[in-house]
Amino acid sequence: MSGDNSDLKALIRTIPDFPTQGIQFRDITTLLLDAEGFALTIERMTAMVDGPIDAVAAIEARGFVFGAAIAREIGAGIVLVRKRGKLPGGTVSVDYALEYGSDSLEMHDDAIPQGARVLVVDDLIATGGTVLAAVKLLRGAGAEVGQSLFVIDLPDLGGSAKLREAGVSSDSLFEFEGD
Repeated sequence: MSGDNSDLKALIRTIPDFPTQGIQFRDITTLLLDAEGFALTIERMTAMVDGPIDAVAAIEARGFVFGAAIAREIGAGIVLVRKRGKLPGGTVSVDYALEYGSDSLEMHDDAIPQGARVLVVDDLIATGGTVLAAVKLLRGAGAEVGQSLFVIDLPDLGGSAKLREAGVSSDSLFEFEGD
């Protein structure tokens, strides 16, 4: 976690019992509506980028918002990591387990040159299933993935710890306890 960032944390709306009973949904749309808050979010996330980066891999869909802005700031390209069937042309994919069932992520098969240094970006890290699948997909295509960035971390759900175990640093602007 980087600094205090309580000013940005205060811009996040919590919606209880969404999408299911007992979940505290952390809604970033209120942060995005605040022009200064959004600008500060990108500035502070960009400051956390470690080393030269060739491409930012942004995870569908909210990760696109932050990933594109960060890629622009650091002069890197952007790779869209999407759900199955959303990309035209040739793709590579990875299947991964969810709490109930499974899902798939894809990217274009020509998106990453061998040895490219890739930063993974999303809005929130919870259990880590989706971002770990993205890392597997990227590494399978020959990318070097050593860092991931998030606006929000839910550390009680263990995703950041799983990323670190996989050799990927996990940095966020702030945390929320619980789910």
